[in-house]
Amino acid sequence: MHPMDRRDFLRETARTVVGFSAAAGALAARRPVRAAAPSDRVVLGTVGLGGRGSHLTLGFAVRKDCEFAVLCDLDPRRGAGLEQRVAAAQGGKTPRRETEYLRVLDDSAVDAVIVATPDHWHALPTILGCQAGKDIFVEKPASHNIWEGRKMVEAARKHGRIVQVGTQTRSAPYARRAAELIREGAIGDVHLCKVFNLKPGSPVAKRADADPPPEVDYDRWLGPAPLRPFNPNHFHGGWYYFWAYCGGDMGNDGIHQLDLARWLIGRDSPKAVHASGGNLAFDDAREVPDTQVATFEFDGLILTFEMTNWPPYMKKTNNQVREGDEFPLWFQNATRIELYGSKNQMIIGRHGGGWQIFTGDGKVVDQMFGRFPDPPHQENFIESVRSRRPPNADIEEGHRSAILAHLGNISYRLGGRALRFDGASESFVGDAEANRYLRRVYRPPYAIPDAV
Repeated sequence: MHPMDRRDFLRETARTVVGFSAAAGALAARRPVRAAAPSDRVVLGTVGLGGRGSHLTLGFAVRKDCEFAVLCDLDPRRGAGLEQRVAAAQGGKTPRRETEYLRVLDDSAVDAVIVATPDHWHALPTILGCQAGKDIFVEKPASHNIWEGRKMVEAARKHGRIVQVGTQTRSAPYARRAAELIREGAIGDVHLCKVFNLKPGSPVAKRADADPPPEVDYDRWLGPAPLRPFNPNHFHGGWYYFWAYCGGDMGNDGIHQLDLARWLIGRDSPKAVHASGGNLAFDDAREVPDTQVATFEFDGLILTFEMTNWPPYMKKTNNQVREGDEFPLWFQNATRIELYGSKNQMIIGRHGGGWQIFTGDGKVVDQMFGRFPDPPHQENFIESVRSRRPPNADIEEGHRSAILAHLGNISYRLGGRALRFDGASESFVGDAEANRYLRRVYRPPYAIPDAV
């Protein structure tokens, strides 16, 4: 294809079903890129330059074995000045800016792509990226729904790609040691695991619909989500309060603890779920609950998840604790996990904070401090790109953990209905209404194909 025709073609993909389908086909037809040789820099691109996307980009940019070729966001105002900061980190070489993510996937120089978009845009760039021969670092939660999460796994396997999910505690040495100790029986048989996401918060102001910003193709921003008038609450900084784009704070933040807990207890899929909650603290604009409790039933074990978005005295683990030799004040730590074994109790933090094992009289019999695990998680991704060995947070694990969040939200949205779940088929048992939540109705041209 002539270069000018290619540019015209990519421009049309932003607006037409035919163009988008052609782009997917062209990307799928490309031969996979080589795994980077140890003497090479891994060439990266980022799609999504909000807070997390910019943070990840700078984290990879300071590595001597990485180089950014392109930074992409549909909103050209996002990540202002990021190109210059990346250039300073990589010896003066400035990455180009794009607003169309297909141009990142179509760049033959790019080995791997960071996907740090809103949740409803995680699946499509990941799947098309795998088809284009790119390795992918996709932010958490892996998916917006269970069906598309499985398609992400299928795409990674079919096209032989490395797909790492941004649940970085899987790369934390303290978390790995905790998992080893539990497997060795240090706290006995675990029959109860309590996961907390008890964060502070404030009301979401009710705002009127308005005109979209002229810099942004708003239809493209909505993508797989239903078409609706522009509203500032549904855009930057507000999308995670609405089901069309996110799974509430269970999916947005609690997924980190759910993923860590599932790893520690060594389980895949629950056989039943029940969730309740509501907007109990605030009468505001959000659709998702500000208070939620979910119970997951496994063979021989119950896992509970408790979430808030309002108590001001609950705090995430701060940087002093994450980067120092100290532990959180556990009973006011917003993001802790408590594991109740037949011998002892373990309390562990996510993203640092470490863990401690307690006896019945409150004595600490073992402990380990923790550090914020972004650097080792990024190291693990690059090592996997080079070696082709599965990463610590492989997409299969990210998908299975996201299922927990999806299950809790589906039960809640069905009025607190108790649901039976078949992990083999990834569907609900005898509940057609619940099964309708497994997959969203995709808006053309943003549909994920059945065959990836």
